[in-house]
Amino acid sequence: MHDIGCSTCCLMDRTLEEALGLISSRTNLAEILSDGPHCLFRFEEVCRSFNLHYTVHAPVADINIASENEYLRRAAVRVLGDLAAVCDRIGAERLVVHPGHIWGEEMLSAAERALDRSLDDLATVQQEVNVRFAVENMGAWQICFFRSPGFLDRLADRNLGFALDVGHAHTNGNLEAFLERGEAIHVHLHDNCKIQDEHLACGDGNIDFRRVMAALPPGATKVVEPNSFQDYERSLGHLGKVISWPC
Repeated sequence: MHDIGCSTCCLMDRTLEEALGLISSRTNLAEILSDGPHCLFRFEEVCRSFNLHYTVHAPVADINIASENEYLRRAAVRVLGDLAAVCDRIGAERLVVHPGHIWGEEMLSAAERALDRSLDDLATVQQEVNVRFAVENMGAWQICFFRSPGFLDRLADRNLGFALDVGHAHTNGNLEAFLERGEAIHVHLHDNCKIQDEHLACGDGNIDFRRVMAALPPGATKVVEPNSFQDYERSLGHLGKVISWPC
């Protein structure tokens, strides 16, 4: 189970050094949420103190690659390009990116066009770095793009990667459809009861993780996104049991 990593999202009350120290005691893979106290633009050097493999999650609070404000859109893409360079320096395999959002239906068309421009820009950046961008499917929030598998074609056309968030897909009722497409290069694992995005420990909701784990592409990196480190440890216990069961 050492190949199933943990996101630092559950340890944002600690320094990045403390978070990576705790994660390294249980797994070889850490996903750094590059925000706040774990911002890699400030704390890149910390990563070199650990014998870990890394994936990175781009900032979520202040970045919107679907912004119809061209100044803000370009700034968001520039941040992601700079973060991709950091990923290369620390040897991160994947850089997870949210697909953007809108604040009103009247802005939908403009935001769609902005998102396409950003995807084109990210595809260009990806040609210049070693890390692979992985765009994440979002949960059941009406303001968000990329909630259904149809969006995958837009990524494939640009050779951009796909980060399957299992919990998000479950809340949208299309987890099976995403699994059938089989295109994920990165996976976020957490549970819920299909009502809201609770980020429960795997096994505490009603997602069939035996089916999920059996259907994931062999080369996909896998990270648990829990509410607490204890939930990560409990998730490992549940996933270890379902992986050992016959399908």
